[in-house]
Amino acid sequence: MKNIIKMCLVALLLLPAIQNCTAQQENSADDIYTRRRLKMVKKQIQARGIKDTLVLNAMKKVARQLFVPENLKEMAYWDRPLPIGENQTISQPYIVAFMTEKLGLKGKEKVLEIGTGSGYQAAILAEIAKEVYTIEIIPALGEKARQRLQKLGYKNIHVKIGDGYRGLPEQAPFDAIIVTAAPPFLPQPLIDQLKRGGRMIIPVGDSYQELVLITKEMDGSIKKKSVLPVIFVPMTGEVQKQRKK
Repeated sequence: MKNIIKMCLVALLLLPAIQNCTAQQENSADDIYTRRRLKMVKKQIQARGIKDTLVLNAMKKVARQLFVPENLKEMAYWDRPLPIGENQTISQPYIVAFMTEKLGLKGKEKVLEIGTGSGYQAAILAEIAKEVYTIEIIPALGEKARQRLQKLGYKNIHVKIGDGYRGLPEQAPFDAIIVTAAPPFLPQPLIDQLKRGGRMIIPVGDSYQELVLITKEMDGSIKKKSVLPVIFVPMTGEVQKQRKK
C-alpha cells in the first residue's frame, strides 16, 4: 500500500513536468508549421504573382495542416492538391490564393462558395469578407467542415449541406461567388445570384477545364474572361441532369 502511495505521489510530482513537455512539443510543432506556411506564401504564392495584401495575410494566417487528413499533415504546405476523402481534394495553395485574389475582396462582402470540401477556402475567404456562405453536396464532408470551422472560431462562415447548382437564393444577391468544382457549363442560377458589380470565379469544362472570371456590370450585362487552365473535380448533382436536357 505504501509503495502505491509513493508511486502516486511521484506521478503527481511529475505531472506538471510532463504537461510542460507536451506543451513545448505542441508549440514546437506549431512553430514548424508556421515557418512552412510563411515559406509557402513567399515561394509559392508571392513568387508567382499574387500581390493582394489581404489575400497574402489570410494565406499566412490560416493553418492548412488543420484542413487535411492527419496522415498528410507533413504535405500540407506542398504546392499541390491533397485528397480529403469522398473522392474530393483540397486545392493547391496557389490556386486558392489565385481564385481569391480574382474576386477583388475588400472586407465588407457577402460571398458564396460552392464546394466546401475541408473548409480551407472558406476560412481564407472569412479572413477577408464579412460573411461567407458555403454549400457542400457531400454530407460527411460538410459536417466535418462545419465542426472544424466552428472549433477554429469562425462565426462568419455558414455551412449548408446541399446541391450548389442553384446556389442560395434566399441569401442572394452575393458580392462574389467562388466555385471549387467544375461544371460542364456556367450555371445560370449562380450568374443570376451575382450582385451587379460582383465577380464570380469558376472552373468550367470536362476533359479540358479553365478558370473563368465572370463580371456582372452595373447594367446587368455579363463579361466572361478565361484566366487559367486548371483541373478540378467535376461538379455533381443537378448540373449533370441539366446537361442531359
